[in-house]
Amino acid sequence: MKSVKTLLWLVASLMLAACTTVPINLPAVTDQPTNAHLSGKFIWHDLLTDDPPAAQRFYGELFGWTFHAIGPRFGAVASANYMLIRHEGRLIGGMIDESRLDSELDLSQWVGLMSTGDIDAAVATLQRSGGTVYTPPTELADRGRIAVVADPQGALFALLQTHDGDPGDEPPRMNEFLWDEVWVDDVEAAETFYQALSGLETDTLVVGEESEYRYLVGNDVPRFGILPLPIEDLPPLWTPYLRVADPAAIVARVEELGGRVVIEPVERAPGVTVALIIDPSGAGFAVQTWSPKQ
Repeated sequence: MKSVKTLLWLVASLMLAACTTVPINLPAVTDQPTNAHLSGKFIWHDLLTDDPPAAQRFYGELFGWTFHAIGPRFGAVASANYMLIRHEGRLIGGMIDESRLDSELDLSQWVGLMSTGDIDAAVATLQRSGGTVYTPPTELADRGRIAVVADPQGALFALLQTHDGDPGDEPPRMNEFLWDEVWVDDVEAAETFYQALSGLETDTLVVGEESEYRYLVGNDVPRFGILPLPIEDLPPLWTPYLRVADPAAIVARVEELGGRVVIEPVERAPGVTVALIIDPSGAGFAVQTWSPKQ
């Protein structure tokens, strides 16, 4: 059995290899340049999957997403192992075909990309703070410079310094990425680490009578949450959330589309319902209701 660290190294290596083994110019994460870096904000998500057709059907049926192969517009050859994900015409993420990579392991998962205005300084801070660098800062043409890393507790993510700027702060649209949350053994240690890495500040939200929810804020905008591991035997990991109108309606279709429901819809706070889902290839994510007033 391979160690968790070895598996994370494989995910990082394969993720980057998919984008660099052929001449490829990945497009920017925004359709229009913004020339602004919002440190600590998750600005992109890549799905690593061993069954792209099943993933396309699953996410397409549930959320109306469409998938587009990288083509000549971006300087790619026909064999490029990367697809763009759009929703109602907007870029929201990418997909990598794990089955075309040199691995016999199931490494399917979502990998979030966190913005930084200075990736070299961020990587140096991460290393000083006990994090792990699996791939050093690497140029991806129009997209920017990326490094695949893990925090000191082992949660995998990536840092991205965009060339044209980050997506602006707009209310999350329905059926698109709403939130990102890191699930860890030690919330206090994670808070200290991510504050140093991103320059964000901590805030808390009272949930229920005694429980507090901790999250980090930049420019008065919440960026991501920190949560004690909610499920036994899980290693620390990042979990993306999608905004939906009715989690129960989503959950009702998951199994017929080849996925699995891990946590049925549950009220996390007044007016906030959450469910945890595994897609057909084993990548986990959550769906949640959300109102701009919350």
